[in-house]
Amino acid sequence: MSNREPTPRPAALDQKAGARRGGLDTSALGAAERALSGAQRSPLRRLLPFLGPAFIAAVAYIDPGNFATNIQAGSRYGYRLVWVVVAANLMAMLIQILSAKLGIATGRNLPEVVRERAPRPVTVALWVCAELVAMATDLAEFVGAALGFNLLFGIPLLPAALLTGVVTFVILGLQSRGFRPFEAVIAALVGVIAVCYLVETILGEPDLGAAAGSFAPPSFAGAGSVLLGVGILGATVMPHVIYLHSALTQGRIVVGDPERRRRLMRYERIDVVVAMSIAGLVNVAMLMMAAATFHTTGHTGVASIEQAHRTLKPLLGEASSVIFGISLLASGLSSSTVGTMAGQVVMQGFIRRQVPIWVRRLATMTPALVVVGLGLDPTHTLVLSQVVLSFGIPLALIPLALFTSQGELMGSLRNSRLTATTVWVVATLIVGLNLFLLVETFA
Repeated sequence: MSNREPTPRPAALDQKAGARRGGLDTSALGAAERALSGAQRSPLRRLLPFLGPAFIAAVAYIDPGNFATNIQAGSRYGYRLVWVVVAANLMAMLIQILSAKLGIATGRNLPEVVRERAPRPVTVALWVCAELVAMATDLAEFVGAALGFNLLFGIPLLPAALLTGVVTFVILGLQSRGFRPFEAVIAALVGVIAVCYLVETILGEPDLGAAAGSFAPPSFAGAGSVLLGVGILGATVMPHVIYLHSALTQGRIVVGDPERRRRLMRYERIDVVVAMSIAGLVNVAMLMMAAATFHTTGHTGVASIEQAHRTLKPLLGEASSVIFGISLLASGLSSSTVGTMAGQVVMQGFIRRQVPIWVRRLATMTPALVVVGLGLDPTHTLVLSQVVLSFGIPLALIPLALFTSQGELMGSLRNSRLTATTVWVVATLIVGLNLFLLVETFA
């Protein structure tokens, strides 16, 4: 394959291609065309058609697994690990930009590129591992949503889990109307989580100076905080959303002209920065709320979501525990929906098999229903699922780093030398820290 860009196609053909592949509706495609051609003068209106994919991906960074790790970090170590949350979010931001870039540059998602370029045994092995990762991801998110229903409405966990399945079916059904309605619902749920934690942070009255002091210089407080810091990183960089983001951009807005592709990528970077910044602020707010509410009042043993919900009520009042439950429910519903989407991308990309959405939903629901039916501890299950996810991170991150640095594949969107070096440093760090987490967990 040569390094030359594909032959440019007329914008109208690009729009039709996007529509055929389930991209934006006609009006949104028209707005995107005006933005890419320079006809749209308003900066906000230029940006709006391109916002959406990163908000779907960002859901994975504020899922119930993040609730568990951030609450434990704040209650045990106060504001000490705020810098870890920020560093993990910056790493995740870089990774999501690369995933989005792969979809824009190639018109294919990461599993499809692996299938085309890797030997068949490698492809099959990566697919099996990705399916296990998808199940572990959905387990955590499904259990989190069921726990949200339980804490808010007192619904027993098993009926709450079934209700979660019904609601996610409804949300996933919005895809039949195009990307925009689905993106709007997911963005709204992200907004609910952000507003809830803004209120929680205000009620908790955190020490902003102490939070800022965690960066001067960044440090840990013993081996326990190192292990928990690695857990925060593992809950932040999620392998399934690395696969998913490339699929969200591959056919949403299709352009053939190299200059328009670069312009599209600039808008996509803004989408990632905005969405991931919101997710990062939510994670910081989670940790600061736990530090202000639990650590400073001597409740350093709060280590589960249920404990946090119970403890908030006497410390901050009835409203705080209700707000916490709402944020957990919104997190679980949105992330379980996105997890199912990622499972579809994995199966269709690696082995060219597409199953009905309800079959995929039932398959990923089953492990969660088994866990709930057996009465296993929800928070402990969330932690174990993060360990399983640790195995999957290098299997998604290393191929992404390899492919996005290949000029014959990426054309003008190939990683610069600085970007390529940075992503390999980040990949090495993440893989090394997750191996440390696995060793310490099993030890």
